[in-house]
Amino acid sequence: MDAGLFTANNVWMMVCTALVFFMHTGFAFLEIGLTREKNTINILFKNVFIICVGLLLYFTGGFNLMYPGDFNGFLGFGGFGLHIGADGLTPEYAKGGYTYWTDFLFQGMFAATAATIVSGAVAERIKLSAFMIFVVFYVGLVYPIAGSWQWGGGFLSTLGGDDAGFYDFAGSTLVHSVGGWAALIAVILLGPRIGKLDENGKAQAIPGHNIPMAAAGVLILWLGWFGFNGGSVLSADPATTSLVLVTTSLAAAAGGVSAFFTSTLMYKNFDLTMFLNGILGGLVGITAGADLMTPFEAIIIGLIAGVIIVLGISLIDRLKLDDPVGAITVHLICGIWGTLAVGILGDKAGINQFLYQLTGVATVGVFCCLSAFIIIFTLKKTIGIRVSKEEEIEGLDIHEHGMDAYPDFRMNQH
Repeated sequence: MDAGLFTANNVWMMVCTALVFFMHTGFAFLEIGLTREKNTINILFKNVFIICVGLLLYFTGGFNLMYPGDFNGFLGFGGFGLHIGADGLTPEYAKGGYTYWTDFLFQGMFAATAATIVSGAVAERIKLSAFMIFVVFYVGLVYPIAGSWQWGGGFLSTLGGDDAGFYDFAGSTLVHSVGGWAALIAVILLGPRIGKLDENGKAQAIPGHNIPMAAAGVLILWLGWFGFNGGSVLSADPATTSLVLVTTSLAAAAGGVSAFFTSTLMYKNFDLTMFLNGILGGLVGITAGADLMTPFEAIIIGLIAGVIIVLGISLIDRLKLDDPVGAITVHLICGIWGTLAVGILGDKAGINQFLYQLTGVATVGVFCCLSAFIIIFTLKKTIGIRVSKEEEIEGLDIHEHGMDAYPDFRMNQH
């Protein structure tokens, strides 16, 4: 391979790595904006903790657990730390798409995302210590094991033989639903926030304190998705990369418009938060097959994802589950839709592919639910997972951190 092409490929992958890193800013802004000001420091702390500890865990063993080399297809481990090898910095590595170092860092950005999804769903009432322990086990073990089954050459990638298998281009299942399943289990075990259910047990809205920040967060996430999906081409290949950015953007736009129209028809108002979550739903939906879809098919995926957002958030409320940011609907339900869509639309559409996709969704779902339940239930029975009533009412910032995100504002209130 030409040295210039190898360099261009690697530079593109490093740019995508930076864009995925920037998504953590988007997640933090979105979570802050859709929750109350008294828990802002707590949410920021969790997001900073996730990226720092996630990278260290991925260095220590996660990368080699996810990409173990030749293994039995279910569980393998390539050793602790990083092992660059003789070809790690040459075009012989990864077909000239990037270097070993770039490979580690790009994949490490994905690892932290799975736990960030859980952070939003459990916001405003989980003990920080319990959440941090959960992150260590979930990011350090559960995420890379599930990822190895497909991206590491495991059994899901060869379900139908050498020429077929489960397909997840950039992680509708392997990133988003991995986080979504854990979020669902955590929300069930935690219970709703104080005030979420009225005296009749009906769910009611707890407004976020900074919707402009939530909107900024979604737009940052959309930008970051250019790296999330664009980098998953694993090179700077012009044709595939440009197609992926087009399908990603069209699905996002269609998801937002669809959620906006659906929520307006159902609730007779122009709900910005539904609009924003619709964009995210479209992004999650296209992630599994962004390289397989035509622009028109991407729009269809986004339109359906937008409807799913509105109906899914309504379903979560009817089930009396409390998800302050809509993470379960966005990342789990739309992640499932996007994964199944690979068998319905695009270059791989067909009944066999649909069955492979369904198998992948079910397998990862069972594994993640069992793992998350074991981790969180154990924490619940030992150190506890929920803050006290007093702490929840007064805010986690003061009790967990001894700080206030808006001290001048709070002083003026008094």
